[in-house]
Amino acid sequence: MAGKNLDLEDSDGINDINITPFVDVVLVLLVIFMVTAPVMIKESLKVNLPRTLTSDLSTKTNSIGVAITKEGQVLFNGALLSEENLQQELQKLQATAPDTTFLISADTDARHGDVVKMMDRLKKNGLNFFALQIEKIKEAP
Repeated sequence: MAGKNLDLEDSDGINDINITPFVDVVLVLLVIFMVTAPVMIKESLKVNLPRTLTSDLSTKTNSIGVAITKEGQVLFNGALLSEENLQQELQKLQATAPDTTFLISADTDARHGDVVKMMDRLKKNGLNFFALQIEKIKEAP
């Protein structure tokens, strides 16, 4: 063993841990979760629309969808909002686009009071154009 010095105290090894790859992986996972979260929310909150033989189809181009689940949760334009955030969004729309049409989609098992509360909230904010979304029953020939 005369050829090599195996003294560990004299060698300069790697003493620091490189966390850059770890941070890169965490950031990629964060982006993936941010992209997939809205899709998962929409799929997990199912709304069963009531069915009728007739319907009024609005042709207004500026419309926003409001969905009410059977649990009373409100999805505003595809996003689950709290009551405070919903009120802020309605105030913004009243100031910028008061002629916006709201298409209210309520689950067949949703409470009637939740639907009336949403219509009342829209009217209080000066947003008077709304309709209830239904699924049209196909008549047999």
